[in-house]
Amino acid sequence: MTDTSTKPRLRFAPSPTGHLHIGGARTALFNWLYARQTGGTFVLRIEDTDRERSTEEYVRSIVEGMKWLQLDWDEGPYHQIERMDLYKSYIEKLLAEGKAYKCFCTPEEIDLRKKAMQAAGQKPKYDGKCRQADQNQAGKFCIRFLTPEKGSTLVRDLIKGDITFENSELDDLVMQRTDGIPTYNFCVVIDDALMRMT
Repeated sequence: MTDTSTKPRLRFAPSPTGHLHIGGARTALFNWLYARQTGGTFVLRIEDTDRERSTEEYVRSIVEGMKWLQLDWDEGPYHQIERMDLYKSYIEKLLAEGKAYKCFCTPEEIDLRKKAMQAAGQKPKYDGKCRQADQNQAGKFCIRFLTPEKGSTLVRDLIKGDITFENSELDDLVMQRTDGIPTYNFCVVIDDALMRMT
């Protein structure tokens, strides 16, 4: 039996907000070639969390384009919209652990505060106003990741090496929009981890 745990797992994960284009085809081709050359797995994942712009027509167009290019996949196509319960379970877990919080600020309020920061010579970012807010209040909210305020975050990049970010410079990223849909950036992290992407 072959040990597949060390075999590379590559993905092509287009957003169906348009037809397959040359840049997407190139990315798919490079990952497909690498997977085939190394005996790895090639996964097709449709990142369709943008419900306003994603359409079934574009999904069909992407799949047909892949078939026309003869880029077959070993797994999928997975659709992020069908995995919403999974993403929301991780959001609930982060909320329960105090690693995320509800943000009741409107986009207009955030924009005004960011402009004031910029005018004061500061890096414009979300100021964390709702970190201490009553989490049971009524109203529309998004859910943000609670970035540690102190210390630093180290990213080990295979190309650039170790890159360090001061946590005070980082933003509390939105994980779930006010419409209840988890964000693309959050879903990608969950999927890549669970699908063991290389």
